[in-house]
Amino acid sequence: MPITMNMSSLQAKWEEVRQLYPWYKQMTGASCDFKWEEVPLLTQDRLLPYYESDESTVPRDWNVYRTSGTSGNKRKAIYYDANDEEAYIRYKVEMFAELLKGYNVSRALSDMGTGHAEATAVPIFEELGLACESVPFGLPAAAHLIRIKEYVPDVLYTMPSLMDGMLRVAPPDFKWGLKCVLLVGEPAPPAWRQRVAERLGIAEQDVMDTLGSIEIGTIAYYDRSIERYVVMDGVMAEGVEPAEAGLPEVELPDGEQLLVLTSLVRRRFPALRFVTYDVVRDLRVDVVHGKPVTTFEAIVKRVGPELKHGEKISIYDIENAVFKHVRQAVVKVLVNGNKLQVGIATIDELNDEVRAAVRDELHSTIPAIGAMIRGGLLEQMDVLFGSGVTDVSLPEGTRKPIKQKKLFVEPSSEGREHG
Repeated sequence: MPITMNMSSLQAKWEEVRQLYPWYKQMTGASCDFKWEEVPLLTQDRLLPYYESDESTVPRDWNVYRTSGTSGNKRKAIYYDANDEEAYIRYKVEMFAELLKGYNVSRALSDMGTGHAEATAVPIFEELGLACESVPFGLPAAAHLIRIKEYVPDVLYTMPSLMDGMLRVAPPDFKWGLKCVLLVGEPAPPAWRQRVAERLGIAEQDVMDTLGSIEIGTIAYYDRSIERYVVMDGVMAEGVEPAEAGLPEVELPDGEQLLVLTSLVRRRFPALRFVTYDVVRDLRVDVVHGKPVTTFEAIVKRVGPELKHGEKISIYDIENAVFKHVRQAVVKVLVNGNKLQVGIATIDELNDEVRAAVRDELHSTIPAIGAMIRGGLLEQMDVLFGSGVTDVSLPEGTRKPIKQKKLFVEPSSEGREHG
């Protein structure tokens, strides 16, 4: 059951989904009696009729965005009609207006690669009254720095992995000139945000994180006043146990659950109890500025039927542990059979004391990894340090990274990485 809900709104959503998607009505039965406890979780398997629908029947004026594949290796097509796009932009404008409150900014640079966030960035910032340009995808990292130097933005809108790439090639004396950074995409743990802020010459609170999903749209933003993520109005969030979503073999620590979302505004996706497969930590209701809202500490990892040990590896926690002791690094995690390898590439010279501190932090602050090692599921963790990215490159033949591009699965492992 959602942490916050309006039953009449949920019933209206249920009726809408049944009307728009005949396969959903067939799946849920002919009865028109609404009972929340009987509304099914939309798992990957149950969503296949949506993902495998005939694209030729989709109106030509709808926008289509593609993401990782289904079990049949067909890329998922996610649709937005004009109303969905308008709602997406409205929510982003509302969120960015809240985050940028108090900042004297006039120019934004979007460095988002490709996808929905990139396609909508310019109109969103322009609606906020900011001039905005977008950096073309595919340019080398050094060219992104040149654009920052020439355009002199106050706000940089980017992804953590792209921010890492720019920091990796930026000279120590590079003049960023930024007042703040807005992030979306991969996990951005507090220690990572602190290190990025130090490099950019701004405060940690000026590196602001947001969360979204191509299926749902905007989900939440990090509220620095309470140091937690706040779920957007119109989005219902609930936490369920993995077994409820068909993953009985996955065990999560106390306080962690699978994130399930319902959007009251999204129409061209059946956004009713959608299982994200993201693991949310400490989901609860708080009173913020006199209003009850759903909040959580972080999204720490992703689970799913396609991962073996990978579903228990939290990149969020690993990076947070590393950046408590290392100023700048590229972190890569390899799961090879029952062996876990953490590669840390840094331009800084790390003495034995710092290296030992990183190893101790990784072992002591990530209970799931320690438990797997003690239980024999994983061998002792290898922590490898190098002076550059190539020094901790992955073995030849290693499969492509999953979404956050930091967790790798060796081909000899069972299963395949989650898209």
